Amino acid sequence: MRKGILVAALLASGWIGATQACDMHGTSGIVEQNDLWISTSDKAANNMTEARFNEIIDGVEAIYAPIISARGKQLKIERKWDDGTVNAYAQQTGNTWMVSMFGGLARHQVVTDDAFALVVCHELGHHIGGQPKKKSWWGSSWASNEGQADYFGNSKCLRKYMEKDDNIAIVASLNVPDVATKACQEAFSNATDVAMCQRGAMAGLSLADLFKALRNSTTPLKFDTPDTKVVTATNDNHPDSQCRLDTYFNGALCDKDAYADPSDTDAVTGYCVRADGYKSGVRPLCWYKP
Repeated sequence: MRKGILVAALLASGWIGATQACDMHGTSGIVEQNDLWISTSDKAANNMTEARFNEIIDGVEAIYAPIISARGKQLKIERKWDDGTVNAYAQQTGNTWMVSMFGGLARHQVVTDDAFALVVCHELGHHIGGQPKKKSWWGSSWASNEGQADYFGNSKCLRKYMEKDDNIAIVASLNVPDVATKACQEAFSNATDVAMCQRGAMAGLSLADLFKALRNSTTPLKFDTPDTKVVTATNDNHPDSQCRLDTYFNGALCDKDAYADPSDTDAVTGYCVRADGYKSGVRPLCWYKP
């Protein structure tokens, strides 16, 4: 079938223009497709409430709805508290940029409040995280790839979400590993910035533990055991759990201004990159090829 005919067929079917991210075929989200279902009455769930679920989404939406509106688009966040699905999705249909959030993921026992906020940020990252973007048959798609959505989530979105909190007090209640604390202190001099870095790192660890649990892995995920894989081409899909933790951690360590907007045309703008002399805070080579 000629490319033009194929594209027309895909448009007619709705596959182009109404595309879900994380997986461009719409079969997986922030995690791979899974059958886990966590109901509102599940006794093994965490202490997430519907009110807190909505409060967290409200906080992120208040920041990014105006930003997306300034681009001539509308942000729509689906809030499916009663749905036990353990996943989250991003989708674009015309001028509507959608994020779908599910109560099942929010209720998972390893997911903290900050980790849930980071999920919202990850999905927004597909829309506005910049390069690198997922590849498609017709070139680069609208969606930032998985690693980039993770990296944007912690280096930009979560930092904005946290900035008005008493982060020093919040971190005092967290059991932050010394290695993460030391790295954050080396990356930032201001105590509040250090605390936000620590808080972001712990949100990333919580999400990485979710990925680990869903993959039935028993290998511990740690800040000081980074994935040693070096890809020969950028991986657009879900990296391994340790690689994703490395991405969240480096996002937390990046000292670039959270208000320095990413670019849809290059991967350098607004982020910490090796070419500028950064050794930490950069996209890990386990999924990213500079």
